[in-house]
Amino acid sequence: MGRVLRSELPSPAIYHLTARGVARGEIYRDDYDRTLFVRLLRRVTQRWDWLCHAYTLMPNHYHLLIECEIRAVSLGMRTLNGVYARGFNERHDRIGHLFQGRYDARVLHDDEHLANACAYLWANPVRAGLCETADDWPWSGSV
Repeated sequence: MGRVLRSELPSPAIYHLTARGVARGEIYRDDYDRTLFVRLLRRVTQRWDWLCHAYTLMPNHYHLLIECEIRAVSLGMRTLNGVYARGFNERHDRIGHLFQGRYDARVLHDDEHLANACAYLWANPVRAGLCETADDWPWSGSV
């Protein structure tokens, strides 16, 4: 059974959004890239009226927990991924796609699901061996 079409997802809702680098490649090369992404995320949350419960930036992907209307997910993700990819490519003198396919969107159904998703996101860098504890990872938080 395939995934539910994004247009058929409930709205408003809390969505777990993810995007991965093409061929699982890096989407951030340094703290400048990560800072740029977080700044852009802040702008997108304001522009498209997102409530960002949590985010985590990993070397080759990111996770967002966003509460909003489904239409705002599409518009915001187009801005976030598109503007970031253009800036990344320009800065690193590269061409081509940065992200592998479209983003993934999953619906969180209740407060317990949200709490578990936050814990999962924030533990991701620890599981990957990037830090000792979730509090040590500077590229997680909420907006």
